[in-house]
Amino acid sequence: MMIFLDFPLYFMESLKRWSSLHGYIAMFMFLTTVSTGGTCEAPSSPQCFRRNADESVYICEWSMNTSQGDVTFDFYFDKAKFGSTNKTWSQYTEEQLIKSRPVDIWVEAHVGNSSCMSPKRSVVLRHTVKYEAPKDISVSWLKNNLSLIWRAAEKYPALAEVWFRQDKHPTESWEKRKANTTTKETFMYQVIVVDLLKHIAYQVQIRHQPTLARAANPLWSDWSPVVIVPAELEYKPEVTMRKTLSNGMRSLNLTWKPMIHAAAVRGGVTYSLSDTQCSHGCPCPCKKRHNINTTYYTTYVSYSAVNITVTARNAAGYSPPAIIQVPAEPAVDLETCDKTLLEEKLNKKTCLEWYEFQEGDSRPENVVTLTGRNKKAEKKEIIKNVKEYVRYVYLEHRCLRGKPQTVKMCLFYKKEGVPRKPQNFITFGETHNSAYLSWKAIPSVDQRGFLTHYKLCSVKISSQDEQKECHNISASLIKYRLENLTPGTKYNVSLAGVTIKGEGFQVTATINTHPKKPVNVWLSLGLLFGFFLMSIMCTFILKRIKNKILPPVPTPVILHFTTHQLEESLEKEKEEVHDLMLLQPLPEAKSLPVDVEETTVQEWDNDTDEDVENERGHSRTSEGTSDTCLSPGSTEQAVRSSREEEPTDVEQVDEITMLIYRKGLVFDMKTDSP
Repeated sequence: MMIFLDFPLYFMESLKRWSSLHGYIAMFMFLTTVSTGGTCEAPSSPQCFRRNADESVYICEWSMNTSQGDVTFDFYFDKAKFGSTNKTWSQYTEEQLIKSRPVDIWVEAHVGNSSCMSPKRSVVLRHTVKYEAPKDISVSWLKNNLSLIWRAAEKYPALAEVWFRQDKHPTESWEKRKANTTTKETFMYQVIVVDLLKHIAYQVQIRHQPTLARAANPLWSDWSPVVIVPAELEYKPEVTMRKTLSNGMRSLNLTWKPMIHAAAVRGGVTYSLSDTQCSHGCPCPCKKRHNINTTYYTTYVSYSAVNITVTARNAAGYSPPAIIQVPAEPAVDLETCDKTLLEEKLNKKTCLEWYEFQEGDSRPENVVTLTGRNKKAEKKEIIKNVKEYVRYVYLEHRCLRGKPQTVKMCLFYKKEGVPRKPQNFITFGETHNSAYLSWKAIPSVDQRGFLTHYKLCSVKISSQDEQKECHNISASLIKYRLENLTPGTKYNVSLAGVTIKGEGFQVTATINTHPKKPVNVWLSLGLLFGFFLMSIMCTFILKRIKNKILPPVPTPVILHFTTHQLEESLEKEKEEVHDLMLLQPLPEAKSLPVDVEETTVQEWDNDTDEDVENERGHSRTSEGTSDTCLSPGSTEQAVRSSREEEPTDVEQVDEITMLIYRKGLVFDMKTDSP
């Protein structure tokens, strides 16, 4: 197609050369090309350019769609042939080419016995620049903006075109952005694509070209390979730690959650771990950084404080670091060092650490490390910086089968002195012969040595001839009771801490004991009498309450009377008896005559008196052996006997009820009619 379109141009040139032999030859070649063009697909029009404006070598390249392996190309520059090649490019120095004026360039392809020619292109080589395709592209997130960085073609800015789309939708069309690059000091181009979503993975490709300020005819570079941009690692790893102590070692098992899937594309997520113990090389030499692709890790550390850093990494950058602070094992109840290796020569598997002792501080600062790899001058300078009168925690580590082990942990002083005085020394609770003393324990920083005990001394102020009495008190006490003091006396008391270097600075206080009070005899007697009176009253009240709640059960009294005594008592005692007889109403047909009623009452009176006297005497004489008493049955028997002796018309009565009242007692007497 392209050959026939260029036919008029070739025909006119052929006519100009028709009169010469060269014209015939050119016409013959043209006709041969036209006749054979049907079996050869013409290559593309060539491009000649420099890689940057300062290059002296030009590259000419073209393309051809063919599967033939024996294709050769002839490159023509301004009607001159520049050799043959079987590649789709060739390069020439600037001395071989014309750079300042327009020239025509084309390519002629030969496939077997067929030939075809590319379209011609007119170019000015000096103005034509084409960069290489961007490569080694690094990506990173700046909030919701994507930063793309690649190596610069030259130190001047360029124009870049960025295509991007979401990685989870690879069939969608590309979004396109153009922007001028910025050049970094390290000759790197940078383009920032704004307003993206940092938690989503993207596909990105880039091409760039020089600006018009650098080239009048800039060409776009080839496209870069498609780059997968993972999501940002926005959060630090959530690390959990489990610690196990064993024989001077601490095994730390670290685990953490995996990152989101969008952050794990393009090579996944790797994790970088480092710790301060390896950075010092104490005691075992190890890698300063471990890169792993799992979500768990086990390491071994000594008893000193260690910081472990875990950082996640993907192609877009790093996550914020997760710092696990492993405190030193508590310096509680540590003993005094009997010996240290500060002045000894250390082997490569032994190292020493020490730091200033701080009460309750498990994360010490300014930890000093001394290893066998330190030179003699360095070791001397390190030991020289150890302070006098300062308490240090000393740790001795060894490397055992590649694992750090703490073999000694104790306290030491480079040089000891006397302690400073205790604080808040006060007295309280004074009595006539004792008083309490309290103070604040001397801080370790003021002890200036190992405190062995406190020395407490007291002396009377009233007389200068009195000797000072001193007591040694345990260093762990902060309260003491001073006894055996003289009543009404003023004392001067002093307290000081003691180390192996001697007694430290004293703190003083004053004690005023109370005078001894005489015992009040009358007060004691009054209290005793009151106690006695109170006990009597309480006893009486308790008995009354007992009688109310649990009344006493009377005990029967058995009296032994003789017959003579019974008769005398009966004769002396006379009792007025009031008798009342109740008669059951009778039917009108049965009425008692008046005389019968009177006779009955009269007989009852007589008989009742006798029966009562007999029954009283009988009950008194027989009380010890029998519990029988006057009952309604005995009274009824007496009435019946009187009826039998003097039968009257009263027998016709069905029932007679009689009530006898005697000394507050009422007897119910009933008789049944026969």
